[in-house]
Amino acid sequence: MTIGESFDIIGNMKANDAVKALNALAQGSRLEVFRLLVRKGPAGIAAGKLSQYFDLPAATMSFHLKELSNTGLVTSRREGRSIIYSANYKRMQTLIDFLLENCCADNGGKC
Repeated sequence: MTIGESFDIIGNMKANDAVKALNALAQGSRLEVFRLLVRKGPAGIAAGKLSQYFDLPAATMSFHLKELSNTGLVTSRREGRSIIYSANYKRMQTLIDFLLENCCADNGGKC
């Protein structure tokens, strides 16, 4: 068994999904957008307001939101003429659980 096979499924997240999520967060603007969405809570924030907040063109913000959405870290919903984005806390917790699954296992579970 290879390392990749042994980490195929931990919790509900596959290693490949974790890599995609971490890759999306590895870009500065996307990380800051995600952190703001986490702070905003389930109410989220409109895409246009995100563009204004970060002083980014709408097309650039759309690209970043698409990258985060493709990993499941961000969800969207339509409210009137606006698209509201919010952090997907369940997916975020799944990623954290994946990263911590074997925390300190080689140290008898003591951190």
